[in-house]
Amino acid sequence: MIIIVIINILVIIACFVLLIMSLLNLFPKWIAFPLLLLSILFFVHLLNERRRFKGFNSANRV
Repeated sequence: MIIIVIINILVIIACFVLLIMSLLNLFPKWIAFPLLLLSILFFVHLLNERRRFKGFNSANRV
């Protein structure tokens, strides 16, 4: 799981570099902004999914 988090952080950094390049008119803005947004959304979703409450074990109930 830690490998996926590290890869996702690297993807966010790469998308941020593309965003900076798009502000310098070296890369299209309509590609850079959604890529950065989607990479951040995926990262937040990944962090929230790890600690989700899975419920109580129903086999222990009497």
